[in-house]
Amino acid sequence: MTSAESPATTPRRPATAWPLENAVFSAVMAAQRLPWVDAPARALGLDALTRDGVTRRLLAFLRRTRSGRPVRLSTPFGSFLVPLAGPDAAGLLARADEAGALAPAVGLTAGGQRYGLSPHVPLPRDAAVPAAELGALLSEDVDRVIEGRRGDGTLEWHDWRRGMQRLGRRVVAGAAAVEDTLLSEVLTAATEAADGRAYPGRADALRRRLEPYLADPDPDCLAGRLTGRGPGGRGTDPGTALPAVAHALALVSEAAAGTVLQALALLAVGAAESPEAAVGEALRRWPPVAAAVYPVREDFTWQDLAVRAGTEILRVPGWLRGLDGETHPEPGPSGPSATAAASGMPPLCGAPTGCAASRFAALVAEHVVRVVTASVRPVVISPQFTADRLPDALDPRTLVVALEDLAARPGDGRVTVGKATAVPVSAFGYAPAAYGALAHASADRLERHAESLTACAANSGWNADEEGERFRMLLLGHAERCATAADGVRRAAKRLSD
Repeated sequence: MTSAESPATTPRRPATAWPLENAVFSAVMAAQRLPWVDAPARALGLDALTRDGVTRRLLAFLRRTRSGRPVRLSTPFGSFLVPLAGPDAAGLLARADEAGALAPAVGLTAGGQRYGLSPHVPLPRDAAVPAAELGALLSEDVDRVIEGRRGDGTLEWHDWRRGMQRLGRRVVAGAAAVEDTLLSEVLTAATEAADGRAYPGRADALRRRLEPYLADPDPDCLAGRLTGRGPGGRGTDPGTALPAVAHALALVSEAAAGTVLQALALLAVGAAESPEAAVGEALRRWPPVAAAVYPVREDFTWQDLAVRAGTEILRVPGWLRGLDGETHPEPGPSGPSATAAASGMPPLCGAPTGCAASRFAALVAEHVVRVVTASVRPVVISPQFTADRLPDALDPRTLVVALEDLAARPGDGRVTVGKATAVPVSAFGYAPAAYGALAHASADRLERHAESLTACAANSGWNADEEGERFRMLLLGHAERCATAADGVRRAAKRLSD
């Protein structure tokens, strides 16, 4: 036997799971569409019996019994080759991409339904808007969204998403595209149809919608820098740049709407100390592309594993996170990028390897969080969780976050009223504990208002005459009533939260 034919170098087919393993894995996938099944286990503190706990135990068992190698699993949603470690998933897909063996990836929902992903297009690293210029570019749209809060300070999902799409159009396509809501709608429709029969027609519509912004691009946006109109521009032909601009717009819009809201929630509960760390942790724990399927169209070999055409590789980074170890992102602008590289998973894109547009979108998300937290304080209303017990899944569409005005400097003699941030509104699905959190925020605001009234009364400007002393007594009386009201509201909030 020659060395080429030796068992150590001869490619072999992937191991196949046993019928019972397939049945358990299928049951776990089916349970992903039933979030309420976790409630009893979580109430008892039995995280191992939650959907993700059972999934990780099954994958750990498969890793032990298959020497950590990828295994083929059959489910009602398809037959998949599943890598059992993050580095293996990254290496396997990188080799397949290098061999040109992969068809475009599709997303996979928790319920097993496939959906389109924005087609990956390489974006030159130096075409992105510099970090130093992003803050000024984002501030107007962030302020607009903050001012659009409801009476209780909470953010309505659809308003927040529209505001973040507006912000994404400004950063990627330029100031002329800010009001073009149809551009975002056409982009969403084209993304949803990716890899489907309707995609060519929707892609043409997207091209027509984007062309005017590339013909005369804003030099401050990504399109201007990519086509050579902005500082350090690359002079790329508009027709060539258009797919890259469309891809970047899709990822920036996704990160600004979903990841930013999750990052604000992490900051609110103390699970992150900086915008960079919060965005990195949100992308690591709840990646927008939570599961992706990569169809193999040509045979290739990775290490000693022979992968045949027709195979579908399933990459689910969230399920492998607990097996690969809990590694937290380093603070700094490279946090999300480092996290994505470490996991081998572009968290915003279905690319088999790295994606510069994904890194740029994460950078935009960091700056949005920084601008938001410079003027308001995020408070999580629903669902309730703590830094040491973060949820396995956090859908930004159902996440309710309130933005509370920052208090003025103590003792500066100014009365701070600000925007009402804790007046409960009727909202379907709010639990008593959610109103309890709102009431706590209201009590804190009343107490700060009492402090500011007291500080104002202490100002020496009231000493001039009898009228001034009379106003001072009025201010102190109002301060006492605010403090009494704060105490009552806080006791009521405790009752609602218990």
